[in-house]
Amino acid sequence: MSLPEKRESGSGHSPSDDEKIDGIRPGEFETLRHGELPPDPDVGLSEEEKAKFDRRLLWKLDLRLIPWLCLLYLISFLDRTNIGNARLIHLEDTLNITGGQYNAALSVFFVSYALAEPLTNILLKRLRPSVFIPAIMILWGIVMTTMGLVHNFQGLMAARFFLGLAEAGLFPGINYYLSCWYKRDEFGIRAAIFFSAAAVSGSFGGLLAAAIGNMDHIGGKRGWAWIFILEGLATVLIGVASFWMVFDFPDEATFLSDTDRQRVIRRLKADQQSSAEHEEFRIAYFWASVKDWKTWLYAVIYMGCDGPLYALSLFLPTIINGLGYKATEAQLLSVPPYAAAAILTITIGYVADRTHQRGLCNMAASILGLVGFAMLLSAKSPAVEYAGTFLGALGIYPCIANTITWASNNTEGVYKRGVTLGFVIGWGNLNGVVSSNIYQKRDQKSGYKPGHGVVFSYLVLFLLGGSALQYVLLKKENARRRAGKLDQLIAGKSEKEIELLGDVRQVLHTESYKRRQHWIQDTD
Repeated sequence: MSLPEKRESGSGHSPSDDEKIDGIRPGEFETLRHGELPPDPDVGLSEEEKAKFDRRLLWKLDLRLIPWLCLLYLISFLDRTNIGNARLIHLEDTLNITGGQYNAALSVFFVSYALAEPLTNILLKRLRPSVFIPAIMILWGIVMTTMGLVHNFQGLMAARFFLGLAEAGLFPGINYYLSCWYKRDEFGIRAAIFFSAAAVSGSFGGLLAAAIGNMDHIGGKRGWAWIFILEGLATVLIGVASFWMVFDFPDEATFLSDTDRQRVIRRLKADQQSSAEHEEFRIAYFWASVKDWKTWLYAVIYMGCDGPLYALSLFLPTIINGLGYKATEAQLLSVPPYAAAAILTITIGYVADRTHQRGLCNMAASILGLVGFAMLLSAKSPAVEYAGTFLGALGIYPCIANTITWASNNTEGVYKRGVTLGFVIGWGNLNGVVSSNIYQKRDQKSGYKPGHGVVFSYLVLFLLGGSALQYVLLKKENARRRAGKLDQLIAGKSEKEIELLGDVRQVLHTESYKRRQHWIQDTD
């Protein structure tokens, strides 16, 4: 059976996203036995030659997918956090709003953002990525542009609400999208590179705000308004370009040859990924995620890094400004901590992919963050406090991508994984409401100690504590798997029924002992 380059039209059948991932014509999937791989386009080649083709394929995927997706997330994070930079350029004075109203404008973004995320995952599955992702980008770019035209608190609140609504689909959507292209032990480093764009956006945002701030009063607009207008227009243009730069799933990717499409699909199926299996939606998959204790513990871990992430990204310019630096200096001094965080994010993604010890990587990074915020809480010197912001960023940013990859790799089934990531990311982002209110203007004289204390608590209780608990519990579950204590789950079931059990199953049907060990190690 050959892999079709293009589906036949006029059949009256619209292929599902799972069939798209399979790269198999509708109805042909059932002709393969469970666990059977599609035809090997490299049959007859030596293992060395196959490895050479595999490296070339990965390089091709990386060049076509990762750079543009990183740009999209850089723009996304820049647009949601640039209000922190705008605050230093007379935003509150011009709109005549109080510190509490400013915090409320930050909070409302996360309400719509978190509530819309699970729904956007469903939309991504129903629509093509090359349509859904550019469309939401254009929408939030328009909202961002209009945010530079508001004249009061009510207008700012409305713009922030709709910005959260429009942006909600990007982060969970792209993480799911990438998991449909890469094997488990390749996904972490790419998710880390993708998320490092958030840290880069912090650096870029500070430099950009310092430059755009010089446009104050041009065209009758203040500098903060120009930040929103220019960055919003840039988002719209990039969104339009994304109709040509964002590709669909492997079987319809125009940059791949028929042979390369087969290779991508074989790699996913050989990795025992359900993203390479046909799976009809059942409500049972939703409840399987809800009843899985791992879902909720991952949500706790993610809130432990996501809450501090938004606290730092929204208020870092304000914190540095509070150390005695002027507005432009504060914008520029916010650049180095983000740059350092981007480097460590990629480094930890690389290490975690090769060691399969994501829990230990989370714990190690969180300790850096705890030291940094301890410095912010106790130090009296601006130089020491500024050093604390470095360690704080280093302890927070790497854990975002690492936790998402940890949860994704340990959740099997297309729909269960989508629901789980929706819960985890949605709950984490809902904590942005807390993050938006912990740094109050009245605390400036005390060095924002109450806010630092809340972030410290999140890091120690949820990130470090949650990661340690998950690590221990997964160790125990792996011991039970090795001892065969989960065998009763597959007793009397067919191979297809076993596969549909997802990550709950005892992995007895994999191709080799090495593959079986890979799954077990990755759950640590």
